[in-house]
Amino acid sequence: MISIYSLKPRFQNLLRPSVVRLAERGITANQVTLAAAGISLLVAMLVAWQADHKWIFILIPIWMLLRMALNAIDGMLAREFGQQSKLGAYLNELCDVAADSALYLPFALLSGVPPLLVIGVVIMAALVEYAGVLGLMVGATRRYDGPMGKSDRAFVFGLLGAFVAIGLFDIRWVTVVLWLVLALLVYTLYNRVRRGLREAAERDKP
Repeated sequence: MISIYSLKPRFQNLLRPSVVRLAERGITANQVTLAAAGISLLVAMLVAWQADHKWIFILIPIWMLLRMALNAIDGMLAREFGQQSKLGAYLNELCDVAADSALYLPFALLSGVPPLLVIGVVIMAALVEYAGVLGLMVGATRRYDGPMGKSDRAFVFGLLGAFVAIGLFDIRWVTVVLWLVLALLVYTLYNRVRRGLREAAERDKP
């Protein structure tokens, strides 16, 4: 299945000049990771606080775009400037799940959107990322398979935030989209487990 993650190399090429400048100024990958997570929590709390004013949801797509850039930057700093570390691996995975969860949860405060559905999406998204990490434990690589990986979810929730903010469609459509996201997350979980096991089996062949 096609995922937005496959576009990451092109996105990184656009960011590379900025990454070089950050490295020259002594900015580390872990600093970028923590900053992105901290700002994500602040944005989520602000949106939740003012959720009755739908225009506030415009912060979601704006920040999602900036956060995708920061997520790419921290990875490039780590790989291309010798900043990879065990602590960085922990921070990268934990901060992403925490930030994603925080940014999705304000949608549960929208009138007409079932809160349990949003919570279900949050839980399933966390399980999908956990399944991706488990690839390393079975002898495969860290799995990023779609169709509803981290980048795909950022795109979908960014669009939802924009549509809610400008009132482009009836709020009930948010529920429809969330059910679709949940279904795709279930398939993504299956996909990551299946491909991880297949990769591990191929590596075990003599």
